[in-house]
Amino acid sequence: MYRYTKRATPASGQTAGTGRTALSSPASPGPRHSSLTPGPRAADDARGEPFRRDAPTLLCYGALAAYAFWLYAFGPALALLRAELHLSYAMVGVYSALWSGGALLAGATFAAAARRLSRAGLLWCSAAAAAAGAGLFTAHAVAVTLLGAALLGFAGTTLLTSTQAILSDRHGERRERALVETNIGAAGCAVLAPLLLGLLQGTPAGWRLAMGFPVLLLAGLYLRYRHQPLPAAPAGPSASGWAQLPASCWLLAGLVAVGIAVEFCVVYFGAELLTTIGLRTAAAATAMSGFYLGILAGRIGGAWLTRHAGRTVVLLGASLAVAAAGFVLFWLSGLPVLAITGLFVCGAGVANLYPLSLALTLAAAPGNGDTANAATQLLGGALVIAAPYLLGSLADHVGLRAAFTIEPVLIGISALLLPAGLKAARRSGA
Repeated sequence: MYRYTKRATPASGQTAGTGRTALSSPASPGPRHSSLTPGPRAADDARGEPFRRDAPTLLCYGALAAYAFWLYAFGPALALLRAELHLSYAMVGVYSALWSGGALLAGATFAAAARRLSRAGLLWCSAAAAAAGAGLFTAHAVAVTLLGAALLGFAGTTLLTSTQAILSDRHGERRERALVETNIGAAGCAVLAPLLLGLLQGTPAGWRLAMGFPVLLLAGLYLRYRHQPLPAAPAGPSASGWAQLPASCWLLAGLVAVGIAVEFCVVYFGAELLTTIGLRTAAAATAMSGFYLGILAGRIGGAWLTRHAGRTVVLLGASLAVAAAGFVLFWLSGLPVLAITGLFVCGAGVANLYPLSLALTLAAAPGNGDTANAATQLLGGALVIAAPYLLGSLADHVGLRAAFTIEPVLIGISALLLPAGLKAARRSGA
């Protein structure tokens, strides 16, 4: 089904002006359709055409797992770094701001970088830079670790966005399944990374060793796949930039960003809320694993449910409902066992908000996927700074439980953005 073919003209397989042979993909032949308006490809999928986890797909799965490990190790590592270097809480906030600033910069520059570099060049350069950032972050000098945090935020987010672009190019109408599957690995890292840091902290090697594991993974991927052809970026209006994105794409990119904010408000403040119902701080931090296990379970279920095309919108609506129900149980329960159950259910609902809404966003911008991809990271980077900051500021004035009202508001905004984006897509004929 997937073939490596050499073709004679740029219009039928080579990247114009480069002479490179493009990897044929489901997105390339025939007229382009989006998953918002099913075309022949979706009909083939409905008849049971198999989804292939080929070499480019497996490469992206592994690369995203490396980034996700760093992402979910960053918070626990900051706590350990604070104890070692005697940092103030304000300085810990600087580290988070630098990571988020790097992510914002990646979103702002990705589309331009993707026009100048091949998919493989962008992937491997960002992987190398992220590995360098991880090395700097594990230094013993504050200034060096700050530089490492900024570089990890920038290069890591570029690596993430590159893998999403490759998967979208490769799988076309079935991108939602590929994006859900690759985020299963990310969810696994959310559970694994804090555990490894804690275990290694009690050994002579120390927690820094754990930050090197993704480097080994990326090195192995490079040795295995460095000569692997990857899909070329689709030719078309992508060079036109942000102004060419349709309104539907911006609405759906906003849905991606709000979903990220929903997740990270719980990540940053969930343990604190658990301490208000009787759990000690250490027990509350451990109980947060229920949220990550819910995300892992939700993404495994999502991968099974997206075996057939055409379910993205229904699954997104169901995910929002499950996330809302689980959060209310977590938020309003005064019993630890019920609150932790609510965390698990909320995690299962949150799990697929990001990959499914990202799939819709990319489908809403045919031929301009790199800019749409970058828009999700730009908006997401901004909201992941603003929403937790707003929650924390409100908590200082009205208490944490009342401040968490922001979470159902964000879920409600998501429930409005989804139909608004779909309606705008139908109007524009996406």
